[in-house]
Amino acid sequence: MRFAVDTGGTFTDLVVESDDGGLRMYKAPTTPSDPVAGVLETLARAADDLGESREALLARGEMLIHGTTHAINAIVTGNTARTAFLTTKGHPDVLVFREGGRIEPFNFTVPYPEPYVPRSITYEVAERVSYDGTVTEPLDENAVIEIIDELKGQDIEAIGVCLLWSIVNPAHELRVGELLERHLPGVPYTLSHVLNPSLREYRRASSTCIDASLKPLMGDYLGGLESRLRDAGFGGRVLVVTTQGGAMDAADMAHAPIHSINSGPAMAPIAGRAYAQADSGVDTAIIADTGGTTFDVSLVRGGRIPWTRETWIGQPYRGHMTGFPAVDVKSIGAGGGSIAWVDDGGLLHVGPKSAGAVPGPVCYGAGGTEPTVTDASVTLGWIDPAYFLGGTMTLETEAAAGAIESHVGSKLGLSLHEAAAAIMSVATENMVHAIEDITVNQGIDPREAAIVGGGGAAGLNAVAIARRLGCAQVILPEVAAALSAHGALISELRAEYSGTLYTSTGGFDFNGVNALLEGLEEKCRAFIEGPGAGSLEQVVEFTAEARYPSQIWEIEVPLRADRIEDEQALSGFIEDFHKTHEALFTFADSESAIETVGWRANVRCRLRDGVNLSVESAGGGPEIAHGRSVYFPDTGFVEAQVVHFDGMGPGETVDGPAIIESSFTTVVIDPGAKAERRPSGSLLITP
Repeated sequence: MRFAVDTGGTFTDLVVESDDGGLRMYKAPTTPSDPVAGVLETLARAADDLGESREALLARGEMLIHGTTHAINAIVTGNTARTAFLTTKGHPDVLVFREGGRIEPFNFTVPYPEPYVPRSITYEVAERVSYDGTVTEPLDENAVIEIIDELKGQDIEAIGVCLLWSIVNPAHELRVGELLERHLPGVPYTLSHVLNPSLREYRRASSTCIDASLKPLMGDYLGGLESRLRDAGFGGRVLVVTTQGGAMDAADMAHAPIHSINSGPAMAPIAGRAYAQADSGVDTAIIADTGGTTFDVSLVRGGRIPWTRETWIGQPYRGHMTGFPAVDVKSIGAGGGSIAWVDDGGLLHVGPKSAGAVPGPVCYGAGGTEPTVTDASVTLGWIDPAYFLGGTMTLETEAAAGAIESHVGSKLGLSLHEAAAAIMSVATENMVHAIEDITVNQGIDPREAAIVGGGGAAGLNAVAIARRLGCAQVILPEVAAALSAHGALISELRAEYSGTLYTSTGGFDFNGVNALLEGLEEKCRAFIEGPGAGSLEQVVEFTAEARYPSQIWEIEVPLRADRIEDEQALSGFIEDFHKTHEALFTFADSESAIETVGWRANVRCRLRDGVNLSVESAGGGPEIAHGRSVYFPDTGFVEAQVVHFDGMGPGETVDGPAIIESSFTTVVIDPGAKAERRPSGSLLITP
C-alpha cells in the first residue's frame, strides 16, 4: 500500500493506492501552524473509511510520498533561519547586484529589491582562486576564524558559503566548511560547489543562501514528519516531492531543502500528462490546478513536461532566483479562497489575497468576513451547501450572500447574483491571462490543446475558461481534487548532477569532457545503488549547456551517448545544437563554433509498473434531487440537472446546464456544453 499526500494552503489531499492498484482519495483542512497534523488527519479519515485503525492502515504502508509548500511559505512570510553569507573578499554585493533586468524599466516607484541575506551579515573571506583553478591568494584561516567568532554573537542560525571559482577548485570552500564545523558546531551551512556547481555567481550564491536558510526549518519539519509517522505506526519509506518533478528521500531532502520549494505544483503536470494521453490522445495539454489559495498553470508539450532554469521566488528580477531547474509552473493568487474586493475607483478584483484554511471563506462559518470565489459559487447555486466535502461540512449560504452584497454588490450597484457572477467572471479572466502567459507567449495555440483540470475548485469555471481560450476539450479526472497528490504517487525517484568545464568545438577537450561525464555517471550509479535500489527501471541522461561565441545564455542540448568519444560523436553534437537553436530561436549559424560551459546528468528510477487512473468510490453518492435552480450570467436562473459523479457509467453523457457532484468537487456544465464519462473515470467535456 502506498500513500501520497499534498499539503496545500487550504486543504491537505491524500491518495491511497491499495496493493491491487485501487485508488481512494481523501481531504482534510490544512493546519497552517502544524502541517503534519493535516497529514495525520487525512490518514485518520482514510482509516475510518476503510474500517480500520490509523495504526493498522499505516502498518500496511510501504511508501509515503509527500508534497509540501512549507518551504516556499517560510520564504514568502520571512520565517526562514537568520542566515549569514560568506563570499570572496571584494565581492560582497553578489546578492545585491543580481543579474540586472527589470519588469517595468520606466516604473521608478518600485523600490530596488532587498538581497536575500542583508549586507550587515555578509562577510568577506580573504582568498582567491582563478578561473583555471589556480590559487592566486591563499585562504586566510585566521581571518575566517575571526569571522566565525563574530557570527557567534549575531544569533546566526545558518550559513551560506559561495567563493569565486570554487566550482573549479573547491579547496577553500571545503576548508571553510571544516572550520565552521570545528568552531561553530551544530549550525547548518551550505557550500555552493556541493549544492550547485554551476557557472554564474548570483545564481549559485542565491541558491546557496536559500538552501542554508531552509535547513533548520525543513530539518525539523521533515524530521518531525518522519518521527510522527513512525509513532503513528508507519514503517515504510518517506519520500518528498521535488520541484524537478521527481521525489527523493526525506532525509536527503533535509540536507538540500531548496529542492522542496514549490514541490506540490510540480506534480500536477505528471498526472495531467497521463490523463491527457488516456482520455483524449493529445500530446499538448494545459494543466490548470485550482486550489483554495492559488491557480497553478503548467504545460505538457509534445508529450514532455517543460522545465525552466529561470526559477524565481516571487516576481522575476524583484524576487530571488533559486538557481535550479524546475517544472515550469506559473502561479497566481486565484483559487476557491481568493477574496473579492472593490478598489477606490470602483473596480472589482479577485485575489491575490486569500482566506486560506483559517478563517476560510465566509460560508465556512469559521470567522471569515470577506467574500471569496467559493462564496460566489454557493450563492449562484453551483455548490450544494449540504454536500460540501461529501457532507462533512455544511455551508452557510446566507452569510456568504450577505458578504457579497455588502462588499461587492452595494459598491457596484449590482444585485446579489449579478455580483456573484461578476466575481466568477473576474476570477476566470485572471486564470485565462495566466494560461495565455504560458501558452501564447511560448508560441503555443491554446485552441490546439486540451485543458486538464485539477484541484477542488477546477470544475467551477473550467468550461468558461475553455470557451474564452477556444479549447475544444476539457478533462476533469476523477482524482482532479487531488491531482498533485496523484502525480506524486506516479512520480519517479530523480536526481541531477552537474559540473562546469569550458571548451569549444574549435579545440574540443575530449579528455576533460569525458572525465567529467564519467564522474557525473558515477554519481548517478551511486544514486541507483542507494536511493534507487530495487527500482524497476533506471535511466541516465546527459545534456550539455552550450552557446555560440559571444552569446550570453546557453541552451541545453541532449547528448546522444554518455560520452563524446571522437570527431564523429562531436559532429553529431554540433548538428544537434544547431537544430535545437533553430527550433528555439528560428535560426542557426552552421558555420560558427560552439562553446560548452556546463554538463549535466539526470538519473530517473521508476518505482512502479503501470498507472491506475480510476478512483474507487468511497461510498455511493447521496440521494440528490434531479435538478436545482442555478444562475448563469448569460441565462439567469435555469433548472439544471444534478448528477453524481460516481453514478455515471463509462460512455454516459450529460448535457448542460448541469451540475456533476462528488464528495470532493463540483463540476459546472454550462448551457450548451456536454460531458462524457470516460473509461478512466474522467469527465471529457466539450465546451
